[in-house]
Amino acid sequence: MNSLTASQNFTHTRWSMVQRLRGSSLAETRRAIAELAVRYWYPVYAYVRRCGHTPDISQDIAQAFLQHITDELRDGCSVPHGKFRLWLLLRLNAFLAGEWRELTDAADVDGTPPVAEMESRDRSEHVPGESAEQAFQRSFALEVLSRGLRRLRSEAIQTGHLDMCEALEPFLARDPVPGQYDDMAHRLGIRTVVVVMALKRLRQRYRELVREELADIVSSPEELEAEQQVLFAALDRDR
Repeated sequence: MNSLTASQNFTHTRWSMVQRLRGSSLAETRRAIAELAVRYWYPVYAYVRRCGHTPDISQDIAQAFLQHITDELRDGCSVPHGKFRLWLLLRLNAFLAGEWRELTDAADVDGTPPVAEMESRDRSEHVPGESAEQAFQRSFALEVLSRGLRRLRSEAIQTGHLDMCEALEPFLARDPVPGQYDDMAHRLGIRTVVVVMALKRLRQRYRELVREELADIVSSPEELEAEQQVLFAALDRDR
């Protein structure tokens, strides 16, 4: 069994705090809601874009939606059930089917990226013809991976191994071709066997960090395993 599954206290994940609402302190709940809203801002934007809205309107809708669910949860009037990913998509569909135009002007969510940044990401992550739900699922999965990678790089900076991390990063999900281990070793000024072992350790740590990111948006070990499978399925889709 993975160490995270054995040790993770699922009653203290951000999603569990949001689900309990009145069971946790108001300050903790607000922080959990705010962090989740900002963390998964882009999948919401990607979904809205695939619904046919312009970049500017999509940004307005995404801001209004995240403000709306944050206000609802803070007031304790919309107790969420199930997995965060599915709940977020369900609430987004309900929001788009309602009077979202009345709420866009008043939205004010801290930490929302500019439209240019979102459009650049949209072009790099998606292809024409992708459905709104496919875009949401893929963006959600990539956001989880991206957060794990940022944490991996942060740890490398703290330990003074950023050069090694950057050199090995392209091989976290694929094996080096013949000769690349030697090339990296030469560039880093270390033995090839050290590069091989370093990549093995880096991959293991990356998997752990991604799993921790997923654990923060579920409330049980069973949901964690299921979300891992959904993540893999979203990324394996032919593009």
